[in-house]
Amino acid sequence: MSTLPPWLAIDTISVGYGRKDVVERLSITLAAGAIGCLLGPSGCGKTTVLRAVAGFEPLRAGRILLGGQVVSTPGQQVPPESRRIGMVFQDHALFPHLSVEANVGFGLRGRADAARRTLEMLETVGLAHAGRRYPHELSGGQQQRVALARALAPEPALLLLDEPFANLDIELRERLGGELRQLLKAAGTTGLMVTHDQHEAFAIADDIGIMSDGRIQQWDSAYNLYHRPANRFVADFVGQGVFLPGVVAEGSSVRLELGAYAAPQAVRCTEHGDLCPTGCQVDVLLRPDDVVHDDASPVTAEVLAKAFRGAEFIYTLRLDSGATVLSLVPSHHNHAIGERIGIRLELDHVVAFKRDSGPMLNCA
Repeated sequence: MSTLPPWLAIDTISVGYGRKDVVERLSITLAAGAIGCLLGPSGCGKTTVLRAVAGFEPLRAGRILLGGQVVSTPGQQVPPESRRIGMVFQDHALFPHLSVEANVGFGLRGRADAARRTLEMLETVGLAHAGRRYPHELSGGQQQRVALARALAPEPALLLLDEPFANLDIELRERLGGELRQLLKAAGTTGLMVTHDQHEAFAIADDIGIMSDGRIQQWDSAYNLYHRPANRFVADFVGQGVFLPGVVAEGSSVRLELGAYAAPQAVRCTEHGDLCPTGCQVDVLLRPDDVVHDDASPVTAEVLAKAFRGAEFIYTLRLDSGATVLSLVPSHHNHAIGERIGIRLELDHVVAFKRDSGPMLNCA
């Protein structure tokens, strides 16, 4: 394991406006060449963190280090222009009166290799043919490529991206997200982006921080956020899923309305890590792929709604108790609203949270 210090270290920072802290004691680290993402709902403080890293917002507490150098502490910070940070915004922020070539080369003025580096970056983003055109002559996706080329041209120590694809359509966002990841990895550039789009975060980032109310709820890989959420907020925010009431039984099994699941080891509360004893009332997180369509199953549910996804449907199903679950079903199984279909549980592991209140359960 590498003993090198992280390239970006955000150490227990607090940032605020007036009397209110928008970001509270937030800490994350990024290794050199890694891509991080702050993901969360509007108003959670993710853009404020980005602005603090860029040097646009002062800290009330904590510190920020870049390449091992302290760039921000309360009352003292390195100016934004001295941090070697590139930024990409959702509105591209291109100079409309400058050509594509001049936009990309804007941050290279005075460098002997400016012309070569400009052409190199235009070739990298596939726009070498458009150097003499102007931003208004380009599509939205092309404009964003120009913005990326301009930000990367000076070879920044860190690239910050603020909702970079928010103004583009879904298909273009997905394609550009993959291109952005390849571009940053090829250049070895460390990046930190903010978004509220989970698919965008999953496609681009190595590490993702789920934010809520100015705090990091979990800093982890996309896989762990989905399958091993640290708390109810993360479980509910990431991906699709429902919480189904259950009871812990002897032998490390959990009884649910859909049937019993024999866990390979003792059931623990995901949020606190403590053991759930026999009889413990829990809420179990079920993802759509945990509920399998099976015509032979004795357990049936009513189709309340369905969403066509091409290769599959996402069915919303009502159980006999009135509780609802989601099921991912191949799209050649085209069931009607109101139809009852057989389903069964196919869990790989248990994500359980202790129930603090609610009715006692009898999941036979």
